[in-house]
Parts: sequence; C-alpha cells; structure tokens
Amino acid sequence: MELRHLRYFLAVAETGSVTRAAEQLGIQQPPLSQQLKALETELGVTLFERQPRGVALTPAGTALLDDTRDLFARIDRMRTRMQRMARGDEGALAIGFTSSAAAHKLTPEVLRACRRQFPRVALSLSECNAAEAIEQLADGKLSAAFVRAPVLYPDGVQFDLLLEEELVIALPLDHPLLRKRSAAGVAAHTPVSLRELADDPFILVRRPGAPGMYGDLLRECEALGFSPRIGAEVERMLTNLNLVAAGAGVSVVPASMAGLNRHGVAYCRMVEVDRLRAPLTLGYRAADQDPALAALVALTHRIATRHRKRGEEAISQ
Repeated sequence: MELRHLRYFLAVAETGSVTRAAEQLGIQQPPLSQQLKALETELGVTLFERQPRGVALTPAGTALLDDTRDLFARIDRMRTRMQRMARGDEGALAIGFTSSAAAHKLTPEVLRACRRQFPRVALSLSECNAAEAIEQLADGKLSAAFVRAPVLYPDGVQFDLLLEEELVIALPLDHPLLRKRSAAGVAAHTPVSLRELADDPFILVRRPGAPGMYGDLLRECEALGFSPRIGAEVERMLTNLNLVAAGAGVSVVPASMAGLNRHGVAYCRMVEVDRLRAPLTLGYRAADQDPALAALVALTHRIATRHRKRGEEAISQ
C-alpha cells in the first residue's frame, strides 16, 4: 500500500464521486478507478458502493476514512515538526558553562532569549570547569559551552570570542593593603598594582600547566618582576572567592563577579587593566549541523553585539 493510494481513496470518499475526485487530483478517471480497485484487492474489502450518481462508503470504507484522516493528520504534524527542526525551532541542546562565565549577564540573557524564542528547544544545562566543558564538547556530550579563555583546543571545536571585560583584584576584607590605604586616606576606587601583592599567596582557577586567563596573569606577574606564590589551585571560581573571603590568599577575577561574596571580599580595579582582560567565549563543534545549535550561535552573537555596543557607548560618555 502506498500513500498515493490512500490519497486517491480520501479524495473519492470526500467528494463522493470518482469523476470529481479525478478532476481534483489531475488524473484520468480510468486509472483512478483501477487504483481504487487495487486498494480494495490488497485490503480484501469493498470500500465503495457504486451508485448511479457517484459512490457511497461501505462500513469498511467508513472505517478506513477515519484511519486515513488520522494518518494524514499525523503526517502533517510530522512535516510541521521536521520543518521546525530544520529552522532550529525545535530540538534539544546540552549547554555547559563555567561559574565565571555564568556570572556575566550575557550568559543568562542568552539562555532566557533562547527559551523565549525557541520554546520547543529543550535545554539541559550543566556547570563545569573550562577543561571539562571543552572535553565534553569534543566528545559530543555538550552542544555548546560558555567559558572564559579556552584551556584546550581539541580538533573540531570552534571558539568564538564574544566580548572582553576587565579583571579586578579580589582581596579579603581584612587585607593589610586595604587597612594601609584607608589609613593613608587613599580613595577606595584607586587602582591596585599586582606588584603590591607580590608577597601574597594567589588563589588560581586553572588546570595545572594549562593556558588560559590565569596563564596570562602569571606571565604578567613575571613581567612585573615577581613570580606569584600559588596558595591554591581550584576548579571553580566560586570556590576561589570563598577562599579569598576566608583569608587564604588573593586573586584576580572578571569584573562581572565583583558582586559576589561582598561580606568577605573587597574588589579593586587593577593598574594593569589594559594588559589583562577576561574574555567570554562560546565553544561548539564546527561540523555540527544541528539547526538548533546554529540558531543558538546566531542568537548569542546578536546579544553579544548589543553588549559590546553598550560598553562602547558607556566608555564614550
């Protein structure tokens, strides 16, 4: 049985006439009658009663009509769904993010916009460190990931730089430098140089030996004449700030995280701000043909462009 046989049957059943159905279908009446007869033979039933002015459905024909209408309705729904998936309006995406990337307002804005514009795209979200996110991208476990600076560059994974922001220094509230500056009447917004922290232990978020934002930090410290003493290396930046709040050391974090842990952390602008920047990067597999992913990437770039323009306007004012 072919779908065209059922389309022929449906046309005859709904018009009540082989002649009118043939005109509607754009075929000759004899071939249409032959196709109907072949369908009846295949099903082993009589579908129509031939009458002087057309045809009438038999009980078997009435049953087949209900099933045929249901079948074509399901086919129409399937076609509509496939068209939505082809446009990226339906599907599923697994999105990873680091805690520092999630702290920037662009990341939740993208996810909200994705849910609003593509409500039929199921999003599964997971937090991980940058190395985990990139490894899962390469393995196909994640569709996309929001990270800061890539720490791995596996084949097939593309990284799009969305924007950059300044880094700020994170100090425990009781840090001697803060007391010294306060006693000297130095304004709180006065930038701090990394040189002033040469004797402090640094809390870093990075995979040992890997490149990335904090690899840049170490090189900058060395360019300033000192090698930072590593107090701890942690996997997530929220852990990093908790350790700073506990007095375990100092750190450098993206400015978008400066609102966190205010009860235990002071944030200071950095003298070396122009040489150290915090990127926000979108990673995904370049060969992935999923239209939903393409829609997410395009949406992310549109929102990132708006963020950059707002930043440029704020600087110019």
